[in-house]
Amino acid sequence: MRYRIARLAASSPGPLWIEGFTVFSTECVTEPLGTVTEPVFALIAQGAKRSALGDRIFDYHAGQYLVVTVDLPLTSQITHATPTEPFLAFGLPLEPALIAQLLMEAGPVGARPHDGPAIATSDADDKLLDAVVRLLCLLDDPRDIPVLARDVRREIHWRLLNGPQAALVRQIGLADSRLTLVAHAIEWIKTHYDQVIRIDDLASGVGVSVSSLNRHFRAATAMSPLQYQKQLRLQKARIQLIAAPGDVAAIGHTVGYDSPSQFSREYRRMFGAPPGQDAARLQTVASIQE
Repeated sequence: MRYRIARLAASSPGPLWIEGFTVFSTECVTEPLGTVTEPVFALIAQGAKRSALGDRIFDYHAGQYLVVTVDLPLTSQITHATPTEPFLAFGLPLEPALIAQLLMEAGPVGARPHDGPAIATSDADDKLLDAVVRLLCLLDDPRDIPVLARDVRREIHWRLLNGPQAALVRQIGLADSRLTLVAHAIEWIKTHYDQVIRIDDLASGVGVSVSSLNRHFRAATAMSPLQYQKQLRLQKARIQLIAAPGDVAAIGHTVGYDSPSQFSREYRRMFGAPPGQDAARLQTVASIQE
């Protein structure tokens, strides 16, 4: 698997999307950078990575995988990568409709509900690794892909549904699950992240009480809806600042801050430096790595 991912990734300087999955390789450790990670199964073939959800840290390395089951604002960095042993990873988006179908076909099971955050790491067993390798092998003959790739992606979902994170993964496919409710709330926040959000309106929109929304949301994301919105705003601002440092106050306003001082204060609290200084540092790091 390491050889196949390295060969594929060598053709692209960044993540390479192929037939519904992605492969990634880098020879350098990276700065912690934030992004909203959509539901995904991410397997490391070589090297190591760290992802943080608030103050919760998830370290995983070769032979281990990360699953994320709702859109989460994660801060991630590659922690082990060298020119002789580059970081190699495989990623596959999780499909709620496919998980729902597999649950229906499998019939009722006495699974315990998952009451922790919507993210977890685990060791990959031989059956799961075998399915990933077979999906990569389909690229050797492009004619195999439209015929066989869907079945292998289906098998990977099935292996996850029968692995150590089964309780977490299965909730993606249940229409009335706690994670589905949180996913609806997150989608609403993402659409209105630059606006003032009233929790009463958000709870009403997803059909639950304010107390239920806060309880389920915090359990899944390790933060309140308003804290989630703040992280989303600041991460989007950081991306804009790295791409175009420009006017810090204008970028703060773009993501929903009317007060430049509040924007700078909250940005510094989250990233450890004022917006302009942080953006300049990250641009310098990126130039050195290139």
